[in-house]
Amino acid sequence: MANVLQAFINIVNNYQVNITNITHGNNRANNMGEGLETYIKEAFSNTLLESDQKIKKQKFRDSFSYEGSKTRIPDLILKDGDAIEIKKTEVLGDLQLNSSHPKAILYSSQNISDECRNCEDNAWIKKDILYAMGHIPKKSKNLKSLWFVYGTCYAADEDVYQDVVNEIKATLKTTNFLQIDTDCKELGKVKNIDSLKITYLRIRGMWVIKHPAKVFDDLYEQTNELFSLIAIIPLEKYNTFPKEDRDHIESIESITITNEEISNPNNAAKILKIKLLLFKVE
Repeated sequence: MANVLQAFINIVNNYQVNITNITHGNNRANNMGEGLETYIKEAFSNTLLESDQKIKKQKFRDSFSYEGSKTRIPDLILKDGDAIEIKKTEVLGDLQLNSSHPKAILYSSQNISDECRNCEDNAWIKKDILYAMGHIPKKSKNLKSLWFVYGTCYAADEDVYQDVVNEIKATLKTTNFLQIDTDCKELGKVKNIDSLKITYLRIRGMWVIKHPAKVFDDLYEQTNELFSLIAIIPLEKYNTFPKEDRDHIESIESITITNEEISNPNNAAKILKIKLLLFKVE
């Protein structure tokens, strides 16, 4: 079963492989994002060097139970494994999550597609979610850094974000001037704006989160390396991976693995024990 340790090793063994700029279309950001998504899929399915498209597609099917849509989280689900959300950035600044708030865990009851909810033979209720965040500087098609960060290290519990949404909706309902409908998946709709009552305004949330390079700069500070690969994995999660995968990654001299502590996203006064995996090319 594919997992982040195997993907990490595959990337280390083939770090010279660059993100390919998919040529169709004129939107570079989208094209490079698609290139990063393909790269992640190939890393988890061990097809970074596979040129036969038929073999590659079969290995994708063997590795993933879901290859996602462009509009809803997640981008991938490993067969009987983790969900993966992929983000590309040209600068190490804030990450745009758009209408989907950060997630510590992916639940089948959340706003996901039916195809995602029913992607496996056995119904699932929740999955660990792994954020894969690639830094591809502007005017480049080379991957400068890639961060793998589990949601429980990065995001608070679901109710923290939902409470904000509920408060905003409750506040919107207090207006006497506008006719606002909050019984929707968005924050609300302003209805009957004109005299013909044919126009309405959608009120949408645009969630933004700091890049892990900024959040975890006390663990690793990205500078001028040609390439760096970082994984932040809860210690409890790390210990669930197959022993052969843990033994393998721990035997590779070029990968640094340390035990670290980070702030708990639900309570900064508490700690969360993690494994920090680091590979870099100077």
